[in-house]
Amino acid sequence: MSGRAGARAVCIGIGGLGCPAALALARAGVGTIGLCDDDIVERSNLHRQILFCDSDVGKSKLVVAARALRDAVPGLRVNTHESRLSPATAMDLVREYDIVLEGSDNFATKFLTADACGLAAVPVVHASAVRWVGTVLAVGARGRPCYRCVFEDAPTDGVPNCAEAGVMGPVVGVVAAAQVDLALALLDGRGGGGTLVAFDGRTDSLRRHAVPSREDCPLCSVAARIRSIDASAYAALPCET
Repeated sequence: MSGRAGARAVCIGIGGLGCPAALALARAGVGTIGLCDDDIVERSNLHRQILFCDSDVGKSKLVVAARALRDAVPGLRVNTHESRLSPATAMDLVREYDIVLEGSDNFATKFLTADACGLAAVPVVHASAVRWVGTVLAVGARGRPCYRCVFEDAPTDGVPNCAEAGVMGPVVGVVAAAQVDLALALLDGRGGGGTLVAFDGRTDSLRRHAVPSREDCPLCSVAARIRSIDASAYAALPCET
């Protein structure tokens, strides 16, 4: 626990996944928590965004979440980044932290986070949840296998996100717990990179897999094509929140 006091973790997206993940990290002894979001609290999301309540509706997520975390864990250091992650800021932001927890609900942010962490050699744990199912993927500091080894590139044909398709509140809690479990394993030096966790709330099943790296991965292979953050690579991706 004491080693975690000096650790720095950032949550990209303070929604149904980011809220429980940030709280769990803080209670696990991680000394500095970064929060990155540009949204406000909405009443329709309160059932799964556990750091907020009715009186917070319409307020900045970052302001409310930072206060809630400090109240829950006195002495916790909270850094707020009140903007959507962008190609111009991604590299500098992830380099401030020892680990990144990505829980956004749009492909642009997911692939941008993956690329920035891969290029900066910062470990990242990705998480997503839609309807009854969720997935978590841990990527170590060496960055191989990475997010693109599994998902190569984002679809461009309007795949629904959780805001459009819906998500069950308990599902994000389970997925966020798995995300933090893998993040703490990476922080503590216990490994976990290359682990994919899949949860199905309809059958209450949680499965762990070791994912292989791809020889032709555009981000982490020897012949990688992604050498820098190119804003045009993310501009055309669906990014509704």
